[in-house]
Parts: sequence; structure tokens; C-alpha cells
Amino acid sequence: MKYAVFFRNLNLGRPRCPTRAQFEAAFLGAGAESAVSFLTNGTLVFEARNKTLARKVLAQASQTMAAECGLREPGFLRRVHHLGHLVALDPFSGVERESVYEVCVTFLDAKHPALPALPLVSKREDVELLSATEGEVFSVCRAVGNTPGSPNAFLEKLLGTPASTRAWNTVVRLVQKLG
Repeated sequence: MKYAVFFRNLNLGRPRCPTRAQFEAAFLGAGAESAVSFLTNGTLVFEARNKTLARKVLAQASQTMAAECGLREPGFLRRVHHLGHLVALDPFSGVERESVYEVCVTFLDAKHPALPALPLVSKREDVELLSATEGEVFSVCRAVGNTPGSPNAFLEKLLGTPASTRAWNTVVRLVQKLG
């Protein structure tokens, strides 16, 4: 089965982050059958026989990257098949894309605190949380002045727990290419 992992604050080659080769090698060394980094933003697709093994691979790869590079950020695991279902939901079908800076998906840990009623708009009105599944939140961000809103920062502050956000197009492209 194919799994995708979305790391928080991982940009390949930056300080305390692995290179692409280190990133993929950490997963292969942890027992993944294959590992392909997708873009440079800490997104990787790997194969494992089942979810239990996929979690073990993620944990071991995270330990390896902590030892080799100092990376101590969480990774959020999803089956690529599940991401395909999210894409099929078309969660942004009612959004006028020209009116927003970006449409995003934020990945939460399975044990995240309950979300408040949605939709919810940030105080600066630069982030709007539109809807959610059990482990993902779909949002739009708008530029206020020269600065676009950060769904990740808004959700981490709101929930008091780490999260990892990607532009929706990243997930769509990942499913098309590797799904």
C-alpha cells in the first residue's frame, strides 16, 4: 500500500532538514519498500504492507532524521488511497479561486482536540476554515497587505497542537502522479 507523509517545517536541504537523498534513505532504511520525495516541502510517498508497518517506518525514519540532521518535527501519515477520496470530494468546488490567495489542506494528528463549528474566520480575516474531515481541515487564505494568511499557524494556535499544511494543488498533483 502507498502512504504519504506530510512533515511539519521540513524544507529539503535547509538547516536541520535532510537532503532529498537523506529523506528517501531514512524511509528505505526504516523498511519502506519504496520512497519518493514529492516536491521540496517535506512530502514523501512510500510503500508498506499495512498501516502498522507504515507507522513503524515513519517512527524509525523520524528517529534517523533527528540523529542525522536534527529534525524534530512531526510527520502526518495518510494512505494515498485516502487522499484520492479527498480529491474526489472536491472540497473547494464552491470557492472562487481568483478571490483567494490559496486553497489549502491541513493535516492533523489522529488525537487532535475537537474543532469549533465551521466555517470559522481568523481575526485578521486572512484565513477561513471551511470544512473538515476526521483528520484534515480545508481552508482558504487571503493576502492582507503583502502577507498571506497561514492556516497552519491559525490551527496550531486554535487547537494547541502541531499540524502541517499544504496547498491543495500539492495533494491533487501527488494523487495524479503517485496514486
